[in-house]
Amino acid sequence: MSRPKHTLCSLVCTATLSLLYCGTAYGHGGVVEEQDICIIRISYLKAHFKVYQPLLHGHDEYCEDLPDATETIFVMEYLHDELSAVPIEFRIIQNVTGKGRFARWEDVSAIDDLDSVTVFYREPVVEPDVFTVIYDFEDQGDYIGIVRVLAENDQTLRVAVFPFEVGFTGLGYWPWIVALVILFQLQYLYMSGRIARWRAQRNVRKPELKVIKGGADGDSIT
Repeated sequence: MSRPKHTLCSLVCTATLSLLYCGTAYGHGGVVEEQDICIIRISYLKAHFKVYQPLLHGHDEYCEDLPDATETIFVMEYLHDELSAVPIEFRIIQNVTGKGRFARWEDVSAIDDLDSVTVFYREPVVEPDVFTVIYDFEDQGDYIGIVRVLAENDQTLRVAVFPFEVGFTGLGYWPWIVALVILFQLQYLYMSGRIARWRAQRNVRKPELKVIKGGADGDSIT
């Protein structure tokens, strides 16, 4: 019995680690969350990444998924000085990759006509210290943000791709996390033998009660 239990434990652990890696550590493409701070990675270059919807949500900060289709401000605060001196291109497209929040640059580059699905484009521009983009979303849906750094005399592709949702009302990964917690609990009960003991107790037949009739007064004893 030890081998099936070990196999079950391994499957549960693998599923949990995979989910946490995809959902938390890796984030959505080029944007990750580190110690409650959103970081966008453009190759080895990094910047603090913040998104605001001031007309409806004041100073609330978002990492990627946005609650409403409204005026939205994307802000990058550079963590590398190099970003202050190179042109940065910013594009937002409809997510037509079929990969959802797991879309990557390879999926974007495979789109035949990128301009046809582009809803916002800002030409490469040098912005010292802070890069800011304002776009007024008209529709809810799935989008992909694309940030490219264009360094002179350097053909290296430096790009960050971050899928996000506008009009986000879902529960994200929480249903999966709750399901895994329940699965962990069931796995523990199984390995500890409690489920087997519980089933054995249910299979124990209760003693039958016999009715004995007798006595001068005709009373019965049960």
